[in-house]
Amino acid sequence: MRLLFVHSDHLEFEATTEAGEGVAETEGVPMAGRMEDCVTAFVSVETGDETDPDAAVANAADELRDVTDRLNTRNVVLYPHAHLSDDLADPDAAKTVLRKLKTSLDGDYEVLRAPFGWYKSFEVACKGHPISELSRHVTPERDEDGGGADPSGCAPSDWKLVFRGGETADLPETDAIDSLDDEDADRVGDDMRALVADEVEGETASADEQPSHVELMREQELVGRDESSDAGTLRWYPRGKLIRDSLAEYVDDLAVEFGGMPVETPAMYDLGVRAIREHTEAFGERQYRFESDGRPMLLRFAACVGHFSVMRDMQVSESDLPLRLYELSTSFRRERRDAVAGLKRQRAFTVPDIHTATRDAERAKEELRAQANLALRTGDDLGLNYEPAIRVTREFYEGNAAWVESLADDFGKPALLEILPERHRYWSAKVEFATIDRSGRPVENPTVELDVESAERFGVEYSADDETRHPPVLHCSPTGSIERVLAALLETAAKQETPRLPTWLSPTQVRFVPVGDEHVEHCDALADDLTTARVRADVDERDESVGERIATAETDWVPYYVVVGDREMEDDEVECGKMEDEREGNELDGDAETLKVTVRDEGEEREMTVSELKSAVLDDIGDLPRKRRYLPKHVSKRPRFAER
Repeated sequence: MRLLFVHSDHLEFEATTEAGEGVAETEGVPMAGRMEDCVTAFVSVETGDETDPDAAVANAADELRDVTDRLNTRNVVLYPHAHLSDDLADPDAAKTVLRKLKTSLDGDYEVLRAPFGWYKSFEVACKGHPISELSRHVTPERDEDGGGADPSGCAPSDWKLVFRGGETADLPETDAIDSLDDEDADRVGDDMRALVADEVEGETASADEQPSHVELMREQELVGRDESSDAGTLRWYPRGKLIRDSLAEYVDDLAVEFGGMPVETPAMYDLGVRAIREHTEAFGERQYRFESDGRPMLLRFAACVGHFSVMRDMQVSESDLPLRLYELSTSFRRERRDAVAGLKRQRAFTVPDIHTATRDAERAKEELRAQANLALRTGDDLGLNYEPAIRVTREFYEGNAAWVESLADDFGKPALLEILPERHRYWSAKVEFATIDRSGRPVENPTVELDVESAERFGVEYSADDETRHPPVLHCSPTGSIERVLAALLETAAKQETPRLPTWLSPTQVRFVPVGDEHVEHCDALADDLTTARVRADVDERDESVGERIATAETDWVPYYVVVGDREMEDDEVECGKMEDEREGNELDGDAETLKVTVRDEGEEREMTVSELKSAVLDDIGDLPRKRRYLPKHVSKRPRFAER
């Protein structure tokens, strides 16, 4: 199908003469019409579209949505126009495609469809900004991302598994795991099998099956979709924001400890149409905003443009390398509206980015290995199981095979290796880590890429030996986007017999459940004592049964909770006196009272003193961030942010 889009002040038409006997539509479409401030889509349906009309319609609709989103309009005119192609479909097939295309857009757009098979007089006023006229050629090709552009014709990738010690095993595109011998198959875990099925064999879970984290983020009152924003962009409730802020603090500290120098760069760049097109081709960014004069502004995907701009304007010498810039920024991606779901794919997302300029190819490889190991560390800190994938061009692999295969030793587990026949983007080598959700689908998280061209394209240089050179650059997101980290955490929880988050990320770390009103004050004192140690403790003093409040602690995934009654109050006078001493500057012993603490991770009750409880929580947290509680201490004072 050939499409010509014209951003129009208006389009007006009137059917005048039938183009052929039995061809012209006479029912179900207007013979004349006008639409203001619209995208006029001139359409030629081709013979290839007849092989799979539904796929051709879906791909054309995706392209039209992309264009209208860029141009910020919801008015569309579908105008049959045979002169865009010399390979036209049968008239009946063309009419069917046009009808289906209108149906697929109805509800999201105001659609005016001109009749097929008529000579028409028409008047169109083009707005005249730099991309007010765009053309597309789509085919019925189906793929996971929904694209229908002309296939590239590139040869397929070769796939291998790389084991520790540098051993490799080839993976065919069908029955990949079954092709392994018994010894190799025994070394491949369930999550890697799922990754191979998805990547190599193309066997993914049904797209209609909702990821588990979508329900969990609502049940836990973490995140919601705001339907009044662009494509339902996320809003974060206090529990979710605490997790998000903790993750942000964690990755900030991690990046700075690694040597990243924090910077802050603009979210929009006025690069001009040509530069935007080149940047889109290189980095896969398709997010624009238009000024009132129609001038396009590029909204960034990750911090690439900003960091290259900083490096370009710096005075960099060889002794400054490796030079690492770091930023945690909101980035944008032009996701299709029907693809935006949960936390895995969003139009706006928070990405930690380290860009590292290195001296030469060998030092770039050393840096890539170091940053891959940094990414592995985040899996340990987050309690996530990462499955590694290495992607390289054939040229890079043939020159660095032993080095590529040695990465599996660092990972401590088999890695999936993809060897691409040629370079499609800016990188020649890339390491990705993915968690596997409950349905067997990968959630991509950390990534490190070796960029071999962008420094020259953006004018980044360093001086050495009285000459200037372009440095190889590493792109690293040590955790992946904050949204996908939370998706991975929730998907991991969904696979556990007792769902839980790491203690350092749990919104409530300790909960006290007083048996009666007379025990509330004592629970308050216990919670306050823990709060001084930066432990997030609260009290559920609601007028509910103890059993119901215990069930709420379970529903809230509280790592430690304590029921406090008369036994715990026996030494209350002594304990409260010691707490008063602590407020006056004396050290609290914490051994005067023994509590029966339910430990969620163990699924059982343990006897602990207050000091032991505090130590257990702090040992769980270690050196990770300790954010203060974001909600009131008393559960009764907390509003509901989402329906459970």
